[in-house]
Amino acid sequence: MAEPGSAKGLPVNARITIPDDELEESFIRSAGPGGQNVNKVATAVQLRFAGAASTVLGDEVKARLLRLAGQRATKAGEVLIEASRFRTQERNREDARERLVALVREALVPPPPPRKKTRPTRGSVERRLEAKKGRSTVKRMRGRVDD
Repeated sequence: MAEPGSAKGLPVNARITIPDDELEESFIRSAGPGGQNVNKVATAVQLRFAGAASTVLGDEVKARLLRLAGQRATKAGEVLIEASRFRTQERNREDARERLVALVREALVPPPPPRKKTRPTRGSVERRLEAKKGRSTVKRMRGRVDD
């Protein structure tokens, strides 16, 4: 049973679809508890996405993707996602693909523009200095009284 959309690729948004030839799935045995099944059935999924060599992503998006991937990015520029949360191979496969799509969507969002430096207004500077003088006077008045 083929997954909908898997014939043409992995849809990220309305404009971007990752082609299947840029994705590589391999099935491995899951680690941890699971009884007899865990030692016999390869249910965990390793999903490799050739991020640096991708034809559908721009250079800036590729750089952001590899930076966001962190430990999941290889030196060759691939993003490696392992999914072993579920007991079935198909559900782990869907989970890995969903996590890759979420990562790519996050990389598609451009960073906010740098903050513009502003200066305080003259009125705010004067108000601040007046308040400081007032506090200074109050504290000076708390000193010892000379007779």
